[in-house]
Amino acid sequence: MSAIAGKDGGTKRFQAKRDAILAAAAEAINDQSAKGMTFADVAARVGLNTTSVTYYFRRKEDLASACFEHTIDQLGAMLEEAMAEATPEARVARYLAINFQRMGRIARREDTDFAILSDLRAMDEPIKSKLLAGWQRVFRNTRALWGDAPDRATKDLYGARAHVLLENTFWLSVWLTRYDVDEYDRVEARLMDLFRHGLAAGRASWTPRLLDVDDDDQEPGRAAFLTAATRLINELGYRGASVQRIASELNVTKGSFYHHLDAKDELVTECYRRSFDRIAAAQASAQAAGGTHWQRLESVMATLLDIQFSERGPLLRTTALSGLPPRDRQTMIDRSNRLARRFAGMISDGIAEGSIRAVDPLVASQALMALQNAAFDMRKWASTMPRERAVAMYASTLMFGLFDDRVLA
Repeated sequence: MSAIAGKDGGTKRFQAKRDAILAAAAEAINDQSAKGMTFADVAARVGLNTTSVTYYFRRKEDLASACFEHTIDQLGAMLEEAMAEATPEARVARYLAINFQRMGRIARREDTDFAILSDLRAMDEPIKSKLLAGWQRVFRNTRALWGDAPDRATKDLYGARAHVLLENTFWLSVWLTRYDVDEYDRVEARLMDLFRHGLAAGRASWTPRLLDVDDDDQEPGRAAFLTAATRLINELGYRGASVQRIASELNVTKGSFYHHLDAKDELVTECYRRSFDRIAAAQASAQAAGGTHWQRLESVMATLLDIQFSERGPLLRTTALSGLPPRDRQTMIDRSNRLARRFAGMISDGIAEGSIRAVDPLVASQALMALQNAAFDMRKWASTMPRERAVAMYASTLMFGLFDDRVLA
């Protein structure tokens, strides 16, 4: 073997092993978060010892950063391919198709998933700034699928559409596994139909009523603690939001934490329970208020988005699930699925009534869960305009579709 051939062969082997480590690390991050990932776990997943992993990545932070950079690069390549299409609708359809093809390869074990980006803000500097700049580039490129915005209001709307599109494709890994791979094409078509035309039947207007779902907790201190914890966990992830940091946010001692809760796992479980209770309360309140099923659905979504964009919120993001023990995690996932089924029931009744367009209720309900779940990340965007307008603009992405401009009227 020549020296060049030997070098090339070594380079290929090096790259193949590095890729295997990155794939295993992404899997570990998705299971346990970036902070929870360990070299020992990654090494075990690829059949190596810990020293072998440190040959490729000296520090755990370097490995996590490489995983996140890989995700950002992959998203950039997918968006570049989608931008080759001629119209916004064709670009979105292409981007969605690329994601479903990727999910199909993962289901057939022909590919591995990339690391979710929920822990970016929990990374240390200067890595965090570099990764956030990459994520902002992905967001801008997604917004560009709709072309150049002629004014600020349209740019804001395109931003909402971009965020909802991205979050719905990230959310696929949560629920798509309930379908056989040979059904993925049909599910893709149903989701794209929702993106094209929304949920509203005809030219329905947006006139929601905000529902009363305020916290009934009898311990004001506990409620404040859970609110602060939810906000920090959403921002920094389960492991990034330390007990000390939560206590400091409220200007109380660390001991106060253990007055309210026995352990951090219990904290996340209670934050989830409180968030899910508020979603269920909004659904029940809307049903009790009556009106068409479209009116009930728009009021639920407006209420949940108002909570996410306000200081009295927020609702806990599902990204914190990776910090929970498997049993508790499954309990929370089951509760989330029950809430999605309630949305599916409202949609089905609205279709029968004629106030909601004929869509796949199960697919649409998961899209709504992704919508309200992800809205927390758009608080800064929402703060630049009256909250009522931000709620209407963000909700319009699924209520009227990703290509309907009536909210700008």
